[in-house]
Amino acid sequence: MTFRKWLPWLAVGLASACALMLPGPAGAQTYPDRPVNYVLGFAPGGESDLAARYQQKAFQKKYGKDMIISYKAGAGGGLAWAQLNSLPGDGYNITGINLPHVVLQPLEGNVQYKTEDLVAVYYFHYTADAIVVAADSPFKTLKDLIDYAKAHPGDVTLAGSGINSANHVAHEKLDQLAAIKTTYVPFKGTGDLVASLLGGHVKGAMSYLTLASLQKGKTRVLAMGSEKRSPVFPDVPTFRELGLDWVDGAYRGVAVPKSTPEAMRKQVSDMIAQLNNDVELRKSMIDGGFEMLDMPYDKIPAFMQERTREYMVIARRLGLIR
Repeated sequence: MTFRKWLPWLAVGLASACALMLPGPAGAQTYPDRPVNYVLGFAPGGESDLAARYQQKAFQKKYGKDMIISYKAGAGGGLAWAQLNSLPGDGYNITGINLPHVVLQPLEGNVQYKTEDLVAVYYFHYTADAIVVAADSPFKTLKDLIDYAKAHPGDVTLAGSGINSANHVAHEKLDQLAAIKTTYVPFKGTGDLVASLLGGHVKGAMSYLTLASLQKGKTRVLAMGSEKRSPVFPDVPTFRELGLDWVDGAYRGVAVPKSTPEAMRKQVSDMIAQLNNDVELRKSMIDGGFEMLDMPYDKIPAFMQERTREYMVIARRLGLIR
């Protein structure tokens, strides 16, 4: 065969070799090919930790690698979010992110990050607000709590996770909608407040169904902020059923450092989507009181605009803006 006849075959061979050496879609298929570091801004034992543990298990099953979870609790998650952009933007460093926290905290000015500094790539679930009391609490219904609070202004103490967080916002909403005055007691995370709740050091918690699910038999849920009742707690009424126009809660997702290339942001988003579609993970989440959400990277800008508009109303109520 002449050299000229060899040319087409030589060209194909060279092209194939180059495709293997150059970065791009071919290399992208190997992601993730090593452990992923997953930073959480809250102490172990809360909703963020519980969800991450389910994701860790699904990650190991799907990719055969480890998802290494670490904690940087402080400032209601603000410590971890302030340090997010100091991490390498290589797709192997991700941080849990929460709404409304990352919108409201910078408005107060006591955290070292801005909302626009945080690159969320996926929101994977939602937890509705819920008022939880100890099983031996004298408050059997939400009406019991409201009636007591009206007779004893400020005496009802409600534990919650963080300042300018979903729990803090929910506490303010309760006071406004029920025309009462209660006292909010912030903790570093849901896991940290359980002992105070069960020990009677606070009269209740402004939290989520997940807390009640983890502490079944030890707690009672008075009301929840979903559109409809939860299949996990079918006997618990929604706030709307009880006459309060209240559907709200916390969104949780994953963010990457701002230095992460656009293509890699999409890959991380796709990876979290794969975990979120794991049958065992979804069942564990739903059984635990979570409501599943599938909000990928390309839909997040519109989602954030919508949520931010609502949070600005809350921010005025909290005195964060005028």
